[in-house]
Amino acid sequence: MNIILDAMGGDNAPLAPVMGAIDAAKDFGAQITLVGRGEEILTVLRDNGIENLPDGVTIKNAEDVVDMHDDPANVVRKRKDSSMIVALRMLSEGEGDAVISAGSTGALLSGATLVVKRVKGIRRAAMGPCMPNKAGGKTVLLDCGANAECTPEFLLQFGIVGTLYARKTLGIENPRVGLLNIGTEDTKGTPLQKEAHALLTDAHQKGLVNFIGNVEGRDVLLGEVDVVVADGFSGNVLLKSIEGTAYFMGSLMKHKIFKRNLLSVIGYLFCKKGVDEVMKMMDYREIGGTQFLGIKKPVIKAHGSSDRRAFRNAVRQAMDAAKNDMSAELEQSLAKIKEMANAE
Repeated sequence: MNIILDAMGGDNAPLAPVMGAIDAAKDFGAQITLVGRGEEILTVLRDNGIENLPDGVTIKNAEDVVDMHDDPANVVRKRKDSSMIVALRMLSEGEGDAVISAGSTGALLSGATLVVKRVKGIRRAAMGPCMPNKAGGKTVLLDCGANAECTPEFLLQFGIVGTLYARKTLGIENPRVGLLNIGTEDTKGTPLQKEAHALLTDAHQKGLVNFIGNVEGRDVLLGEVDVVVADGFSGNVLLKSIEGTAYFMGSLMKHKIFKRNLLSVIGYLFCKKGVDEVMKMMDYREIGGTQFLGIKKPVIKAHGSSDRRAFRNAVRQAMDAAKNDMSAELEQSLAKIKEMANAE
C-alpha cells in the first residue's frame, strides 16, 4: 500500500508533512511518496539528521504549489504541475492508494472531483469527520464544509454515503441517521430540510437508511445518532462550534480549576490521566484529517495547521480508508435508488 502525501500543503509545510511521513513509515510500516519540491524535502531531512531516505519513503518532484488564494475552479488547469495536482494524478493513475493534503480545501475538492472523479451516481462529494460522543462511540457528520449550498437530493445521498461509511469504518451494523435541524418536529426547518426529510423518510421506508428524523446540534455529541446529515454551511458551523467549545473547556479546566491554588494543583495530579484522555479525544491531531466521501479513491484533507503528529495520524487514517474502500458498494446503493425511482 502506497500513501501519496502532498509535502507542500499546509501552514507547516514542508517540515510537518515530511517528518510526519517519516514517523508513519516507522510506526505503521507505510509506503509513502512525498510529492513536492525535492530539494526542500531533502533539506528538511538533513536538518533533522536524516541523510538517506528511510525504507518505504520516496520523493516525486513537483516544483509548483497551490496557493490558498488560487481559484479552486482553475487549479487543475493552471496548477497542473503543483504538488497537490500531481499527487491526485498519481492516485488516479494507480500509483498510490490514497492522497493526503493540508492545502486549500476548495482546491483539493475540485482537484479530487476533476482528476480522481466521483463515484458513479454521486452528485457531490462531502466531508465526513468522525466525532467522539458521550455513548463512547463516534458520530459521522456529512457535510462539514465541502458544499455550502445543497439540494434535498444531496442530503439524501449524504445519508446513504454516511450509512455505508459508518458501517464499514465504525463497525455499526445499522447506523442511525439524523437530519440536522432547529427542532425535532417534522415541520421544522427551511424548505431544504423539509424536502430532505421527506426524501430520507422515503429511503427509510425502502430499507436504504435507518432514518430517525430531525436532530438538534446538542444531540450530536450525546450519541443520539450515528450519522448527521447537513448542508456544508450548517455542518461547518456545528463542527467549528464543537471545536471551539472543546478548546474553551480545556483552557477553563486548566486555568480556572486546576491552577487555582496548591490543593487544586495536587488534585489535578491525581486526575491528570483522565483529563489528558478526554482532551486527546477532542484533539484533531489524533484523528489526522477528514475524508472526501464520494470520491472513487480515498482523498484525505488534513487540517491546515497540522503538525508532525497530525500528519503521522493522517497516514494511518489514509491506510484504513484504502483498506475499507466502499466505492463499489456505494455505486450499487445509488443504482438501487435510481431503479426504485424509475419503477415509481
